[in-house]
Amino acid sequence: MADLATLKAYLAMTNIKGIYICVILLFCAIQIKATVKRDIDVSSLYMGISEDRLPKEIVPLSYEVQIEPNIEEQTFTGYIKIHLRWINDLKKISLHAHFDLTLEDKKIKLKQMTTDVGNLTTFEDITILRGGRLPRKSIYVLHLKELVKKDSECMLEIPFEGNIWETADGLFRGHYTNSTSLDQEIYLATNLKPNNARRLFPCFDEPGFKVPFTVSIARPKDFTTIFNTPLLRTDPHPLLSNYMLDYFDTTPPMSTFTFGFVVSKLQQWNNEPINETYNLSSPTINIWSNQLDADFKEIHEKLYLTYETIKDYFNLTIPLPKIDVLAIPDLPTADSIGIWGILIMRDTEILKKGNFVLARELLSQWIGSWITPEWWSEANINKALTSFLAAEFVMTMDGGVEFNGKYPMTILYSLYYELSKRYPHSRITKMKQETESFKTELVFRMLNFTLGKFTFQNGLRSFILNHKYKTFTGDDLWVALSNQAIKDGTLDSHFNVSDIAKSWINQNRLPLITVNRDYDKATATIDQKLYLRERPHDVPEKDKMLWWIPILVSTPDSINLSNYTSYVWMNGTRQINIANLPKSNQFIIINKEEIGPFPVNYDQQNWNMLSNFLQTANGRSAIPTYTRAKLLHDAWNLAYAGELSFATAFDMTLFMRYERNHIVWSPVFTFIDHFGRYIDMSEVHKKFEQYTTILLAPLYEELGPESENEDHSVTEMRKLAKTFLCRSGYQPCIAEAQKSFELWLNEPDTSFDRIPKEYICPVFKWGSMDEWKLGLKHLSQFPKSRPQSERTFLLKMLVGCPSEQEKINHLLELVLLESSSNFTENDILLILNTLTGGSVGYTSLLKFVSKHWTLIQERFQNNTNLWDKLIGSATGMFATKEGYNMVKDFYDQHRGEFGSAQHIIEKSLRNIKEEAQWSDQNLPVIEEWLETYLSKTTTSN
Repeated sequence: MADLATLKAYLAMTNIKGIYICVILLFCAIQIKATVKRDIDVSSLYMGISEDRLPKEIVPLSYEVQIEPNIEEQTFTGYIKIHLRWINDLKKISLHAHFDLTLEDKKIKLKQMTTDVGNLTTFEDITILRGGRLPRKSIYVLHLKELVKKDSECMLEIPFEGNIWETADGLFRGHYTNSTSLDQEIYLATNLKPNNARRLFPCFDEPGFKVPFTVSIARPKDFTTIFNTPLLRTDPHPLLSNYMLDYFDTTPPMSTFTFGFVVSKLQQWNNEPINETYNLSSPTINIWSNQLDADFKEIHEKLYLTYETIKDYFNLTIPLPKIDVLAIPDLPTADSIGIWGILIMRDTEILKKGNFVLARELLSQWIGSWITPEWWSEANINKALTSFLAAEFVMTMDGGVEFNGKYPMTILYSLYYELSKRYPHSRITKMKQETESFKTELVFRMLNFTLGKFTFQNGLRSFILNHKYKTFTGDDLWVALSNQAIKDGTLDSHFNVSDIAKSWINQNRLPLITVNRDYDKATATIDQKLYLRERPHDVPEKDKMLWWIPILVSTPDSINLSNYTSYVWMNGTRQINIANLPKSNQFIIINKEEIGPFPVNYDQQNWNMLSNFLQTANGRSAIPTYTRAKLLHDAWNLAYAGELSFATAFDMTLFMRYERNHIVWSPVFTFIDHFGRYIDMSEVHKKFEQYTTILLAPLYEELGPESENEDHSVTEMRKLAKTFLCRSGYQPCIAEAQKSFELWLNEPDTSFDRIPKEYICPVFKWGSMDEWKLGLKHLSQFPKSRPQSERTFLLKMLVGCPSEQEKINHLLELVLLESSSNFTENDILLILNTLTGGSVGYTSLLKFVSKHWTLIQERFQNNTNLWDKLIGSATGMFATKEGYNMVKDFYDQHRGEFGSAQHIIEKSLRNIKEEAQWSDQNLPVIEEWLETYLSKTTTSN
């Protein structure tokens, strides 16, 4: 999983118990800084954008703006002059003004400008008849007495008033504690993305209107104002004795959403001289903060290093004299607001280690402010490009240490999961924007590889040069990359990047390619189709979906070479043939290092050769890390999808006994958990746990005890190995867990920081009833002074870990029958959700509800939320014929008594029937493979 929203959605939809939450979060921990933070803004900012587009008969040429905030009264007044040009003859002016902005028609003036041969400009008043907003739109229309002719220029003068908000829209107010005096300080800041400039002043509030601003802003004497451009001069306010009026340099042409300022008492950090290696033409970078005692030297150096890295990549110096970076405590919005010449960031965010966030925000000065998407429909491309480039620059600067090797796999795995569903985003619509941004980012990564990094870089440079101070569309970008690629010979002249990119961006899916080799002829047939993991595969029009897919063939002799130029493109065709493949005793790999976001299936012989090669030391060192992870991930997911035998998928895990790279292990931990939960009601489960122990024990024993200063990835790998070994009944782990648990119980301070959390679940699973009841007692006496997250964790472990129905039944009696005051309604919902994480839980729940039906129905049926959750949790997770029969008997026994949950249990029956077919088909294959392997292992031992 790539981001927190996706994680939460995934966990909620699949009803995964607490231990799996820990697994996924550990798997994503390093990438969260790099991926989660960058995906908040698109889904929240651009989903509900007003389509209040303005006619193009009149365009602005410049703005003069004066703003006077009244901090105490949370209001502001202002005056704006807009220099306008008429494109067509017209008797009205349309511009944006939010409903919260007050305009008085009688005070609005319009003057036509006439310039004679001596460049003397005269002004003639034009009568404004009336003005008002269009119904339900933030468009303000001024109706004129006279027709204004095409090519005329006028000056429109509008006074306005508005409110300063507590929420981060338009001009907002925030608070923080002064680190020196401990007083509460107030600050004002703007957040005009995506279309909130109209909340601040009347304007043409669309990204396509890029014009200069000349600005003055009033402020109290003891405050400082930071604006897009440097301060030009400061004068005493002519009317307010305790106010000053700051005048700023005229901005270059810019969109209204990149306008911004901050009025605050933040102090400028005293810049130390910057290393002479930095170019003197670079803008001055200033840091403003509440914590002057914080060590900003490293941050300052990182900002300059990041700026120089971006500048060198584009070979372009951005025309900014300064960049002000403001570290604001408790910023009540996204973690950062990037506008022309200013980065507004939450102080905790700027002080974090790593370069990604700074790189992304600085990149927005080039792509976003200097060149700007024409409309918000292009924002996905803008954001995806800056995110991809930021990741590339992080790799350049420090080798991507903060990613811990997980980029791009974390976002890629989340895409494979979400987009292989029958109905992607069916439950959480906001996920769609995040997913589309991820996918587009990976398309840029694919183009960077297949066109060549040199070509991609120069294409972007031409793109920026051609659009500086202007707006762009996605097509503009694709044309620039196409022209460069054809010029450099990295793309056939009959192809274009637009067709390639749009085949991925415009389809809310991903492809699967299948390779079938003819070993006698040294050829192969490659087919593409929609990748579907979720059953049944009955997506409408799936046969019409085709992509442009780069086919890069790697052999044992070329697997380590860094050439990623596409061998051939599947140019929107269903099938192609390739020739000149290696001998029949040599495997091929397509899409090494996941250069494109698509899984690959092979014929059985090729899979066998890959499995055998990976079981050799030379093979594991020859096949790159990401490619080893990909082969595992593809094999297992293709088996789930019904495209590959599970016997082959298990064969591909055999080399993991010798694998020690955390990147390769990360997806395996996920598979172990997912698969273990899926089959834990079957007889195969115990054999699978034996196999898990055989894989993990050598890794765990080799890692040994934790040591100081060890790599974070080693620590996380040890925790995960320990978690699954304990879960599988690995005796040394269980003994260690019970010992720690006993020590914890006997200490006066029983807070959870006194015991490794990975030990709690094994004790509740494998320990005695008394040990489990001690945990329950601790829950009932949980001190209110402790963080409630600890209580939630303990409750999840008590519910989700036990392997005996006796423990579950005891808890259900307390919760469902005795109405214990220790459990709130939210607790009950959490318990029901957690019980769906394993067969002991949901089987016990179904039996318990069936046994006590009358009492439970009487108590819960009128509470629709709880009742529906109860029936869904009791019936929704079975996956075998035995489970289907249990639910069907329950349904028949109480037919017509389910009330609001009637549709839920009927849906459960349909789903279980589908899953039971899968189990009938695959469990015998899995069981045979495990029996064969375990018998061989026993014999060899």
